[in-house]
Amino acid sequence: MAQATRSIPQVRRVEFYHKRQFGDTLRNVVVYTCLIALSLVFLFPFFWMITSALKENYQTMLWPPQWLPNPARWQNFPEALFGNSQLPFFPTFLMNTMRIEVFVMIGRLVSCVLVAYGFARLEARGKDFLFAVLLSTLMLPSMVTMIPKFILFNMIGWTNSFLPLTVPSYFGEAFAIFMMRQFFMTIPRELEEAMRMDGANTTRVILNLIVPLSLPVITLIAIFTFKDTWNDFFGPLIYLNDASKYTLAVGLAFFNGQFRVDMNLLMAANVVVMMPLIILFFVAQRVFVEGISLSGLAGR
Repeated sequence: MAQATRSIPQVRRVEFYHKRQFGDTLRNVVVYTCLIALSLVFLFPFFWMITSALKENYQTMLWPPQWLPNPARWQNFPEALFGNSQLPFFPTFLMNTMRIEVFVMIGRLVSCVLVAYGFARLEARGKDFLFAVLLSTLMLPSMVTMIPKFILFNMIGWTNSFLPLTVPSYFGEAFAIFMMRQFFMTIPRELEEAMRMDGANTTRVILNLIVPLSLPVITLIAIFTFKDTWNDFFGPLIYLNDASKYTLAVGLAFFNGQFRVDMNLLMAANVVVMMPLIILFFVAQRVFVEGISLSGLAGR
């Protein structure tokens, strides 16, 4: 009798375990089903872009839509990139974009590292107020400053050049400074004090200590900078008047004619322009996620 009474709680525990296991399995099925469905929704535009890049132009406008190209027209890619002599998509637009990328990348990383180090480590009166003012600029839409900046650059004769697109990056960027400052504050001050006791100045501390330990957040800012500059459309469109100075983002607009749109060539050019960003993300995915997760651990 005692043995029978002892087995009742055991049976209940087994039943509870099976019910809980069934509930966890059901929840996982629902979650993964939703994730797969959302993934398909987000991947559909990319799928349509690739398939349209391999179709004849008339096939992109058919209704009901033709989902797969038949036959695949691979010559759309060389025609889009090299076929039009009046549209120097490659290599002219590519070289212009890379030239701007290099100068913007150098300017933003150097300026933001120095400013973020000042906010994270140096003691000065009003530092917190200035940091609050810096963060408040994030709430200012770029469209609000577009016309004043154009008037300023036009007055000093910088229009139709790469200067308005590159020089502002040497004066810092609020989001990058914020991310770097948060990461710098996670670095123990004892390491910096030890270097200063050995006679290191501020420049050596930044180059030999702060920068090597902050590679995740620096890589994160570099990825964001590359993406923003690569996709920038309004900047080159506003400041550049000569077609030989246009970037890839502006060059894509050339495929939209006044009376005709070669949708298959436009999609082919879009696929090529998107590939560097996709490859960059997958190559630097681990550092990208690590930079985001570690940048907000400390604050003061």
